Amino acid sequence: MSSTAYKSKTKGYFCIAICVAYVICFIDRSAINIALSYIGTDFNLSTTTLGVVSSAFFFSYALMQIPGGWLTDKFGTKKTILFAISIWSVFTIFTGFAWSLVSLLFIRILFGIGEGAFPSASLKQISESVSYEKRSGYTSGIVSSNYIGAAIAPLLIAPIMANFGWRSTFHVMGILGIVFVISYFLILRNVHYKNDSTIKSKTKIDWSSVLKNRLIWQFFVVVFGLSMVTKGLDSWMPTYLLQARHINLAGIAWLVPLPSLAAGLGAILSGWIMSKLFNHREKWLIALASLLATVFMYGMYSSKSLSAIITFEIATYFFKSIAFSSSFAFFAILISKKAYGSSVGIVNFGGQLAGFIAPLLIGYLVQIFGGSYSVAFLFLVFAAGIAFVAALTFNNKALIKNRQAASKAE
Repeated sequence: MSSTAYKSKTKGYFCIAICVAYVICFIDRSAINIALSYIGTDFNLSTTTLGVVSSAFFFSYALMQIPGGWLTDKFGTKKTILFAISIWSVFTIFTGFAWSLVSLLFIRILFGIGEGAFPSASLKQISESVSYEKRSGYTSGIVSSNYIGAAIAPLLIAPIMANFGWRSTFHVMGILGIVFVISYFLILRNVHYKNDSTIKSKTKIDWSSVLKNRLIWQFFVVVFGLSMVTKGLDSWMPTYLLQARHINLAGIAWLVPLPSLAAGLGAILSGWIMSKLFNHREKWLIALASLLATVFMYGMYSSKSLSAIITFEIATYFFKSIAFSSSFAFFAILISKKAYGSSVGIVNFGGQLAGFIAPLLIGYLVQIFGGSYSVAFLFLVFAAGIAFVAALTFNNKALIKNRQAASKAE
């Protein structure tokens, strides 16, 4: 096999595997959101406590982002991915065996540790497997698979949960993850790429330079603001539709995927929009999309009818996804492969920190305001605005400098 054909085959294997893994990842993660109402009934939990249950995963998931990046840079992408999926699949199964609130929280924290190592490893695998010129497009494509999983989740999970209960649902999802781990290992065990970090000499990462890089922390804030919107809505919209709108699980099954499908479309389009319409003006795409997400989130907050709420939610997810995917795609061409795992781990930590804060805070706001979700939605409007403002702070000279340095390092 020629060198070019070998690289193409390797790239295809890795990219398909990562996409499938992300789909499974988001199905597993979404299961808890759909199950919250049932868990609350079984364990007699308040909305604030349910917020704690939802946030428990993001607590450890967020804390694992930076260590996950370090593990990726040190041990390589394939080993880290196998570790991550194995751990999260085992504790997905254990979630169905939870016998108390304490046990459920403990299991969800361990589940988060597993998933927390995956994003940095998967994104770095893309940087290793494709050329610099194609990296941003592939990154946005991989990010879009997140939303495919989120869209599939209610269609797959809702019928299982309605017919067999929430516990059996987690058992099925965990077994699916274990089957994938075995398949991933068997198919890719003899597939290597010459730039794989498992083959490279283990170069010490200059953490001082990484932590002092202002650009990394600016992306951290952008992703934090955008993720507050996503994680807040992902965690509480099913419960909101059940409790505030009195829609049964069968009704939610077709409503919940619509925003995720819009987000997936936005993620897929973001790569094309960035390269064709905003080339070397990427920060303005991120800022504009964040602003539109803020506007539509406000429309959702101020809406009274269910149809208007769903319509504005779909628009919010679409533009939020363009901003979010563009952020990671842009970041991929600003940082060299050497420290990419560690650097993107910090950025993704911002997103997962939001995942910990948003469900918890929304649950608290709903409870103190007598079951009303209005203030919680207004809080998410503010969060989207943070991303817009942060995107405007990118310094053009710094962006050019980082881009040139990353390109020369290839």
